[in-house]
Amino acid sequence: MRALNYDVAIKTTMDFIKEKVGDAGANGVVVGISGGIDSATVAYLAVRALGKDRVMGLIMPYYKNRDVDDAKLVCESLGIEYELINIKPIVDEFEKAVGGLDTLSRGNVMSRTRMVLLYAHANARNYLVLGTSNRSEFLTGYFTKWGDGASDYAPLINLYKTEVWEIAKRLGVPEGIIQKKPSAGLWEGQTDEDELGISYRLLDEILWRLVDLKMEKGEIARELGVPVERVEYVEGLVKKSEHKRRLPIGPEF
Repeated sequence: MRALNYDVAIKTTMDFIKEKVGDAGANGVVVGISGGIDSATVAYLAVRALGKDRVMGLIMPYYKNRDVDDAKLVCESLGIEYELINIKPIVDEFEKAVGGLDTLSRGNVMSRTRMVLLYAHANARNYLVLGTSNRSEFLTGYFTKWGDGASDYAPLINLYKTEVWEIAKRLGVPEGIIQKKPSAGLWEGQTDEDELGISYRLLDEILWRLVDLKMEKGEIARELGVPVERVEYVEGLVKKSEHKRRLPIGPEF
């Protein structure tokens, strides 16, 4: 992977948060705290940048699991104000209105429900919404369009998942959160790497060479000692999700 100076990356990200909040004339930021490493890292960075009194956390489970306890741990460790909102009744009403949802569609509604709540709280307080997507998720489209992919600013958007792990360690994010398997928490037993079909460590090595260095697929495969089909698989994820990384477009006249 690239040689990243993590201390500089932390300072740059903190400065970015502080600058954008100042430019917007906002009173602070709200972060959806999932109990995972990305949202925890954003919350820790935001508190360092703005102070705990200008950061609010929203914990929005659909079902009770360990993630809720981890999310509370993040908020309480930082001393920030937080709210726990059970989104199941809201999602259930959407499902009734549609006449039933499959697992994936329900997961997307869950993600979009959370973003609606984040913006409602942000609007009420003159806060900005800080997103929690990292570069690995962004490039592969591993996010819900207009759900967790929506935010005012995304402090981790140019950091790969493996780099977020390193930054989290330096910020003092609880070890249990750093070590647990990444999950979007959309259904019981769901994990990111199972859904992506590849480990984050290999994914990041391929993405960095494919997207940033623009290396040939065969060269990437040889350098990493993996079949070229693995590289082609990642390339496919990037290409298929292109529409998720841009605003809607229409015909030109």
